[in-house]
Amino acid sequence: MRLGQLQAAALSGVGMSEIDPAVSALQEMPMAFRTLEEYEYVRARLEPVLAARLAERGFVALFWGDAGWVRFFTRRPAVRPDDFRSLKTFVTAGDNEQFDLMRSSGFSPVFLEWSDALTALQTGMVDVVPTIPYFALSMQFHTVAANMLEVNWMPLLAAMLVSKRTWDGLPAEAQAALRAAAVEAGGRFQARGRAEGDEAVAAMRRRGLTVIPLPPAAEAEWRTLSERLYPQIRGRMVPADMFDEVLRLVAEYRAARTR
Repeated sequence: MRLGQLQAAALSGVGMSEIDPAVSALQEMPMAFRTLEEYEYVRARLEPVLAARLAERGFVALFWGDAGWVRFFTRRPAVRPDDFRSLKTFVTAGDNEQFDLMRSSGFSPVFLEWSDALTALQTGMVDVVPTIPYFALSMQFHTVAANMLEVNWMPLLAAMLVSKRTWDGLPAEAQAALRAAAVEAGGRFQARGRAEGDEAVAAMRRRGLTVIPLPPAAEAEWRTLSERLYPQIRGRMVPADMFDEVLRLVAEYRAARTR
């Protein structure tokens, strides 16, 4: 896109974080959000800020969305954090911060490309792959990692970006029409992505996947672990101001819901 070979692309939160690290506030804070509704509330209020930052770097965000929760797919059943510490966990090659974060917490991360993930599961090089159900089904991870822990680890963020050079070259009427169409398409994209996640779980269940509910006690352990990671995430993986704003908005949402 920077070279002009493409004018637009749908990117994940990880991809957008390479453009501006502020986007990581919606992708790199494990268990900061309890529900997708809570996540949408926070995202809607951060979108204008993130869109302005992306525009400064040459990209216009046409719509934002998510594909549901990242879950943990494992070769053998695992529920509590301690269960996972004895397992080898897939980490995207080159994600040094995630690797160091996991290792500092007693986990065993393994750098791999996504194209090698299934083979790594089959050979025992890794035991855990964190991903959304739809991707797990499409990559056939469930044929080896036949257990899925139902933890709301973090939503998978996505957005459609167009190069600002291309955008600025469009007439105002075309920009308005394109943005309106993009917002409508984004709503369908999100709804379909979440539905496909549910459908993927059902399809994998028919093929032998065991879905492991997260008991309240284990959920509390995961939340405690996540909060202990926050000092390492804040200011390193997520800009401090954006990190703080996410927590403020989460608290705002929860306070409004309890009135």
